[in-house]
Amino acid sequence: MTETIPRVDPEISYSRFKRGLTSFALTKVGTWYSSQLGARIDPWLVRITHGRVDSAFGQIPIAVVTVRGARSGVERKVPLLYFNDGDDVILIASSYGKAKFPAWYYNIKANPEVRLEAMGRSGSYVARETEGEDHDRLFELATRVYTGYNDYKRRTEGIRRIPVMRLSPT
Repeated sequence: MTETIPRVDPEISYSRFKRGLTSFALTKVGTWYSSQLGARIDPWLVRITHGRVDSAFGQIPIAVVTVRGARSGVERKVPLLYFNDGDDVILIASSYGKAKFPAWYYNIKANPEVRLEAMGRSGSYVARETEGEDHDRLFELATRVYTGYNDYKRRTEGIRRIPVMRLSPT
């Protein structure tokens, strides 16, 4: 049997602390913190604590995605929010609502075989981009896990559609 990361149900309700943390994450300081500081320390922090500690105090489900660079072939580790749809892991390529796609999106499109690590567990997955109704349904579920995706969608409207990636265990 294939090892997988812990399941995250997008339908659960969240604590007041998590809602406050989400509100902070949507500020300029919060966005800087997660994109500049959290993105750099989470791969290390998650690895040495076996997933017990991350820069979001365990309140946001973070998986460290290991993917090969599209051009370089070098392994990259990226901490990303995730949730599950059945056995599959869902990732949102929002890039904080920026006009450009995140680098990991190009890497995962070029090299869809990835490794995920969360809460001391890891597994191998193969990624594919969702389309149509599946994309829309999963994006709606993503906004239940992190309401900031609504803001990111507004920021990218008319510029790009935020990709939703479905990762299936191998």
